[in-house]
Amino acid sequence: MPEHLSLAEARRIALASQGFDRPRPGDRICIRRIRRTIHRLGLLQIDCVNVLVPAHYQVLFSRLGPYDRQLLDELVYRRREFTEQWAHEASIIPVATWPLLRHRMAGHRVRPSGFEKVMERHTQYVDWVLDEVRARGPLEASELAQPEGVARRLDEASRWLREHGSWFGSAPRAVLEAHFGRGLLAVSNRRESFARLYDLAERVVPAEHLSREVEPAEAQRELIRIAARGHGIATVSDLADYFRMSVRDARQPVAELAAAGELIEARVEGWREPAWLHPKARPLRRTDAAALLSPFDPVVWFRPRLARLFHFDHRFEIFVPEAKRRWGCYVLPFLMGDRLAARVDLKADRTNRRLLVLAAWKEKDVDVDAVAEALALELRTLATWLDLDAVVVKRRGDFARPLAATVRNGG
Repeated sequence: MPEHLSLAEARRIALASQGFDRPRPGDRICIRRIRRTIHRLGLLQIDCVNVLVPAHYQVLFSRLGPYDRQLLDELVYRRREFTEQWAHEASIIPVATWPLLRHRMAGHRVRPSGFEKVMERHTQYVDWVLDEVRARGPLEASELAQPEGVARRLDEASRWLREHGSWFGSAPRAVLEAHFGRGLLAVSNRRESFARLYDLAERVVPAEHLSREVEPAEAQRELIRIAARGHGIATVSDLADYFRMSVRDARQPVAELAAAGELIEARVEGWREPAWLHPKARPLRRTDAAALLSPFDPVVWFRPRLARLFHFDHRFEIFVPEAKRRWGCYVLPFLMGDRLAARVDLKADRTNRRLLVLAAWKEKDVDVDAVAEALALELRTLATWLDLDAVVVKRRGDFARPLAATVRNGG
């Protein structure tokens, strides 16, 4: 018989599985805690939009509090315990996860997909890019000049990118990204501008992981295992989204893990679909979490799950014209206890050393004073971590006035 869970139990299971089951560790956060947190989550989605702070740094801050961001860079780009690859979009993953994604690398398609045809017509240039990295070592896209003899080909590729509005921006970067997505190249480092430095995968990913062969079916089962551990309680579509699998591809490994007792069927109050419970997942009696969540946090990133778990309607509106935005440009939900109690549109004004709250909104039926006090404290902690001197709350939103008053009064 399936286990039956209330929605509150499901929320607390999900939050515990995501690392919100204990207080933040305090001031001196060592590299061991960061390592353990990433392994617990399974991956960090990368987004380098710097309106506030790049998302992969924020996800760790939400769980650990203020820490030295260089410790994450140390683990990824110097110790090479983690690496970048397409997982849930572009992500930081444990190096042991690399072979689990190889079957996807083999079929990687450059986005937008039309650029594949450009590459097929100009294999000489595509091969030349790989040869340059092999000969010169780690390269940024801007370090690849237009090679002699293939100028016309490079011009055609660049023109295609301009016409189709690709985020790659240039033909060298698009080709480097294609080799990266196919597992021939890996990211060896990041510039201060967050630009990627690409190198041969065998010079970045440890040989034991680069050479390890995993059958696609076993790789998919292991990815679902990781997703189940990260979610605690999840539908098939939730599990599939964690590593951007299709629901169709996820169904078989979910069924196999359930048959082996690695997933337990459950019913959650208000959910139409069956859920799957990780055997080690248990609901907390309560959680005292108080954290701002990045738009790319695993708690937030799959909108249907967010709505089911928290009854929270969220949109990422950075690409929406300002006049059409409902909430704001870079909006972070505020987790308080086991509820998403508010949301704030944040911006780091580095020139004037201020954390700007451009808009603040509360959810229904919250204790306004309690939420304002907890959120004000979190905003000050975030500002200090970002080396900003003040928190300034603008007037937009139904929660702006009480939040501003609490921030002014030091509450």
